[in-house]
Amino acid sequence: MTETRRIVLSSDHAAIDLRQAIAAHVASLGWEAVDIGPTTPESTHYPAHGAAAARRVASGDCRLGIVLCGTGQGIMMAANKVEGIRCGVCSDTFSARMIRQHNDANMLALGARVIGEGLAFEIVEAFLSADFEGGRHGTRVDMIRALED
Repeated sequence: MTETRRIVLSSDHAAIDLRQAIAAHVASLGWEAVDIGPTTPESTHYPAHGAAAARRVASGDCRLGIVLCGTGQGIMMAANKVEGIRCGVCSDTFSARMIRQHNDANMLALGARVIGEGLAFEIVEAFLSADFEGGRHGTRVDMIRALED
């Protein structure tokens, strides 16, 4: 994983406003936000946006990623199809910390129709401030990686 503080953000049409607010928020926290869109409200397909963001993380171009759609579920599923990605959808801060600490998640998915901006910021902060604990969790993450083979 790259050590830079670059984070890619993407969404479908349902989450443009929240994604842009989160991009500004992570920038205020000292991260370089790489917002890859979309920027217009026409209906778009979350699998393409989830995969595009996931490829930026998997390639090492960005250290982490945040993807959004209406529920967060669909875009999370698409992101997880990219080799090397461990993305979890969260609607609370505890889960956001745990997917980093225990699962070494490199992407976070959020549902714009599920949570509001204030809670989204708290979840993002919990995700960004947590570090992978390794140890027994490393063994389990290795088991997840092996499923890709």
